[in-house]
Amino acid sequence: MRLYPRVESALMQKLQLRNGITTPLALEVGAYPVSDWYQRLEGRSQTNFGASVSAAGIRTKVLNDKYKSRTGTMINDIFDAKEAKASSISQDALTKIASEEQIKQITEMVEAELNAGGLGIGVPVGYMSKATTTTETKEWQRLAGQFGVSTYLHGRFSSELPPTSGMLGIEEMLSGVGVYGGGLLVQHMHQQTLNETPEALKLLDDARAKGMTVMAEIYPYNYGATIAAADYLVPENYQRNMARDYSDIIEAATMKPLTKERYEYLLENDPGASVMFYGATNEDLKLALAHESTIVGSDAFPLMKPNGMMAYSWKTPYEGLQGHPRAAGTQAKVLKMVREDNLMPLMTAISKMSYMPAKFLQDNGVEQMSHKGRIQVGADADITLFDPNTVTDNSTLEEPGLPSTDIPYGVVNGTVVVEDSKVLEGVYPGQAIRNTAVRN
Repeated sequence: MRLYPRVESALMQKLQLRNGITTPLALEVGAYPVSDWYQRLEGRSQTNFGASVSAAGIRTKVLNDKYKSRTGTMINDIFDAKEAKASSISQDALTKIASEEQIKQITEMVEAELNAGGLGIGVPVGYMSKATTTTETKEWQRLAGQFGVSTYLHGRFSSELPPTSGMLGIEEMLSGVGVYGGGLLVQHMHQQTLNETPEALKLLDDARAKGMTVMAEIYPYNYGATIAAADYLVPENYQRNMARDYSDIIEAATMKPLTKERYEYLLENDPGASVMFYGATNEDLKLALAHESTIVGSDAFPLMKPNGMMAYSWKTPYEGLQGHPRAAGTQAKVLKMVREDNLMPLMTAISKMSYMPAKFLQDNGVEQMSHKGRIQVGADADITLFDPNTVTDNSTLEEPGLPSTDIPYGVVNGTVVVEDSKVLEGVYPGQAIRNTAVRN
């Protein structure tokens, strides 16, 4: 079992299975409406699947009543031109302050979606940093404590300098954990805390020592993927507080570094354009990845075709796609780093991609995960076979869709889905993962 990339696309499921993933979960942004998202995958999924409640999706709906998702996730609605038009999605959630009455409505809707089975609450406040109030984030953590689930955080700030330190974004939610309970998973923390990463790791370690259920997720790249209009890419933050420049941002459609002129053009004409950006140093990345309490995730967006449409179809060729290589290579890259860089013991790396995330979810209201991430009598037969001496990620910035190699077999719920490094067509053993939380 491996966790955290996107799950809706049949092509993405193929790439995930080739990478050893049997249980991808959509946690940071999540799904809304939750029931619609699950219904789309029931009986049609090659992997297990699950999603958190999308606070951002609900916020979008409350601030723009015209918004109606057909996909159940605002990620697809933003990146797919056809769905963007059909759903009437807007930038309102990223830019508008909610009124007291709207905050009450958002909170009530998040609670209803938890009752529908969402795996906690997705809190990508880093994309709504100037719009989402601390009153809202406090309410989301309160609900997490009430239901015994976790929040999944992309922190408010990506910065290593005051007044917007990446540490502050973590402390915002951590204070709610201390008051209300519930868990907190900080997604790809190294890309938010940058050179403050060692202190951020210690902060979470100290919080656990105080009995808090908190953890950080790391992906094995020092560059991420996002949209041109992401809050943290504005020059006053990206250049001053992240110590980067326009040329450290790469436009996915052209694979060219941005200039000031091109960045401003995208903001004006195509704010949802897919870009990749450099953040943490390699040193901070490796430190975070090897830290004893962190887990591995991919934070992967769906890959795109050259025509700007999402690559959904199972038969889509692996070559010629656009996006971040983490979509196809995260887990194999970690295993290769273990072999080549002596980053950590092999069994530690396997635990970071299986038992540790499963146990975190188990401890945060997802009882099904007590049967995953481990091989023992009574556990679910979600099994990956790989060769530790040769397993390799092949995805690159230029060819992000190339599948990993030397992961020849994959079993989901006792059914072989990958055989001799080929994903079997028409085999759908994937089961839904939902919360089983009891309100306190």
